[in-house]
Amino acid sequence: MDADLLRGGFTNAPVDAAHAFRAAMNVMARPGTVETLAGAKPPAPLSVAAGVLLLTLCDPETPVFLAGVHDCAAVRDWITFHVGAPLIGPERSVFAVGGWDDLMPLDRFTIGTPEYPDRSATMIVEEGETPLVNAILRGPGIRSTAAARLPELDAFQRNAALFPLGLDFFFTQGGRVRAVPRTTKVEAA
Repeated sequence: MDADLLRGGFTNAPVDAAHAFRAAMNVMARPGTVETLAGAKPPAPLSVAAGVLLLTLCDPETPVFLAGVHDCAAVRDWITFHVGAPLIGPERSVFAVGGWDDLMPLDRFTIGTPEYPDRSATMIVEEGETPLVNAILRGPGIRSTAAARLPELDAFQRNAALFPLGLDFFFTQGGRVRAVPRTTKVEAA
């Protein structure tokens, strides 16, 4: 067994997971807010924030899909060892991790059902260089508006129109995380 595989998880799992869960719920409840996540050292190309989200929100009953460069042996082995989550295709995944282009097309992920809208996928989108603000966010958790940068606007507008169905999005870069839930209305800045 690779010794690096054994490293990188939470040092103090109950406390680290509690802090991470609170930060994850804060960004989801307040779109446009940015939080910093710490406590894990996942293998590249997985960011610290994405690794912390996986350690906090996933378990052996939470299927995960890895897209693009994130679908590599180091990341698969790390998730298997530290989380125990099954790694599957996009159609039945509860969480999906990858770059924006690698996660396309979004319509292959489950958006829930009218009876169970909560049975939808959550995207963990790993961001590269930070583009300029291109979106205005409105909706629950936002006082009036919030400025954001999104990889494209149409996908989020179509997603919001599906409410109460739809996908929820975490955006990660390094140790930073922000979110755009399905309840958020998106306009061009």
